[in-house]
Amino acid sequence: MELNVIGAQPLTVSDEVFGRELNNALIHQVVTAYRAGGRAGTKAQLSRGEMSGTTKKFKKQKGGGARHGDYRAPIFVGGGVTFAAKPRSFEQKVNRKAYRVAIRSMLSELNRAGRLKVVPGFDFEKAQTKAMISKLAELEVSGRVLLVSEEATEALYLSARNIPYLHVVDVLALNPVSLVGSDYVVLTVDAVKKVEEWLA
Repeated sequence: MELNVIGAQPLTVSDEVFGRELNNALIHQVVTAYRAGGRAGTKAQLSRGEMSGTTKKFKKQKGGGARHGDYRAPIFVGGGVTFAAKPRSFEQKVNRKAYRVAIRSMLSELNRAGRLKVVPGFDFEKAQTKAMISKLAELEVSGRVLLVSEEATEALYLSARNIPYLHVVDVLALNPVSLVGSDYVVLTVDAVKKVEEWLA
């Protein structure tokens, strides 16, 4: 199949990468796993046994007052937590093959919906925010835009830094959450070739 390149000849690409059917279930699984892997999992609370304080019985067993052993019990203010949270990993295992199939599925759906734009490149020798805005206007993209370059140079990054709806990544940083959360995805020709090599 061919991808339309704005201002240049069409680019021949693999049907396996840009022509797959949409797999919502797999995309949901991969996006959920990716976001879960980003969680810190550092929450920690003290259980009753870990609280500091005396274990002395604070009231006599009979003759007034509740029958209780110490103030570290969860029912008291300042006591331990009943089911205390402990540091844990939220990582979910996703097979490499399934991950790549999900990325292919997302790219294919973006292409079918006309939300995938391919450009020859972004040649910025220095940071030029105005030039970047005018370039995006030529591409007729709106909403949240993901710009994928073969290599995110400093000039390209600085040109996009002050545009709130634009996010720049290189091919190695391309991820399912960025693809799902973008209204339009703009790739350079070199980035398309590198994505094909990665997902082939």
